[in-house]
Amino acid sequence: MSLSLDDKLLGEKTHYYCSSSEDEGSNDEDNDKLGDEAAGAPSGPEVEPPKMERYSGTCTNTGPKGVVKDWREFKRLETERREENERERQAMAKKLTLTCRSHLNDEQEKKEDERFLEALSELDDEFLAEYRLRRIEEMRKALGNIPKFGKVINLTKDNFIQEIDKEKPQVTVIVHIYDENTDACQAMNGCLKCLASEYPTVKFCKISATEAKMSLNFMENGVPALLVYKNGELIGNLLQLSREFGDDFYATDVESFLDEHGFLPSKLSLPIIRDKTTGEIRSVLPHEEESSDSDFDVD
Repeated sequence: MSLSLDDKLLGEKTHYYCSSSEDEGSNDEDNDKLGDEAAGAPSGPEVEPPKMERYSGTCTNTGPKGVVKDWREFKRLETERREENERERQAMAKKLTLTCRSHLNDEQEKKEDERFLEALSELDDEFLAEYRLRRIEEMRKALGNIPKFGKVINLTKDNFIQEIDKEKPQVTVIVHIYDENTDACQAMNGCLKCLASEYPTVKFCKISATEAKMSLNFMENGVPALLVYKNGELIGNLLQLSREFGDDFYATDVESFLDEHGFLPSKLSLPIIRDKTTGEIRSVLPHEEESSDSDFDVD
């Protein structure tokens, strides 16, 4: 409460009067007390400072320059996408162009094929004849390295192994073990004589069971027997063939039997002469030159 001017002149005081200096002193005391209380009060949890992340080299710019940059990037991506679509469209158009054929293309290709076939049919006959003679000569040279036999060779116990082992690896040796008193053996000898002339590159031989020192049981139950050798090794052992053919048979029967087992060379590999009209085999082509005016075809 403030004093009036009269009271101040008379020196009167009231309980509520205080000077400004007293107020300032009390304020200082209050501040000191508050400071002491704050120092004695328990401290709260400390706030961690924000972490500073490492600069990655880019930042988002939302200003005018950032907007312009984003617009340019958008236009670039749009241009690339447009160019890629155009390339795909051109590739698809090219593919469809290559796979589509018109009727004119088919007609042109058909005409070209016809012209090619006509050109093949008009090959020079002299060239074909020359080629044929050259192939025959090549066959002759190839067969010239294989020895020719053309007959049945008699073997003994002394030359049996030598006659088999001395031959070239490509020569097939067929040995007939026979008994003179057996009808089937006599028929087999006659058949082998015919086959020897028809297959001159096959070495047909025969040896009696007595000369080969065979047992009595073999002579009674094993003959006629054919042993087939090639390159010195036994590749066929055909026993008691009378069960297969009987006591009387022909060369064609033996030929078919041996051919089925793969013991005879193919006739296609032999240079033979056939009659042009009947196709009958007349003879095996010799090494000498045949006359071109012959009435026979050479296979």
